[in-house]
Amino acid sequence: MQPGEINNIKIYNTTIKDLEIVLWLFEQAMKLQGKNDYKVWEGIDKSALQKDIEERLQYKIVEGNDILGIFSVQHSDPFIWRDRDKDDAIYLHRIVVNPNFKGQKLFQKVLNWAKQFAQQNNLKFVRMDTWADNIKIIDYYRSFGFEFIETYKTTNAQELPVQNRNLNVALLEMKLR
Repeated sequence: MQPGEINNIKIYNTTIKDLEIVLWLFEQAMKLQGKNDYKVWEGIDKSALQKDIEERLQYKIVEGNDILGIFSVQHSDPFIWRDRDKDDAIYLHRIVVNPNFKGQKLFQKVLNWAKQFAQQNNLKFVRMDTWADNIKIIDYYRSFGFEFIETYKTTNAQELPVQNRNLNVALLEMKLR
């Protein structure tokens, strides 16, 4: 998808030049989650992030010169969605908000972008997963129209980034048509 513009916010692919801030954003997110007693990634797979950047699967939300947040997408997610993965969805992953820009409803902007991408590509769903034991975040995503599908424990598959292995996740989907 071409860079999107929603109000003065633009969405572009990250580049390798952004890797330092991407890593900083993940560190900040992990610190904040830990302070709030939420489950925290045990680490971030830097090579998986680099791969997302190289494959143009990671995006940054930009306003002026500021990166407000980042997110990744997948066009297939068989290790988490298994038999539901039928080339009919875009999968949102690793949504991270810059702590300096909290409260600006960035998830709504990510979701608008994802829905536009899905519609342009004749996809039926926007899907995502999150921590199964964080009812607050599940309810937050449900408030945007996501439906809770099930909980699932991820495997230790090498194809999954380190931070996504052996986790209990809640699967959420939004049907578009």
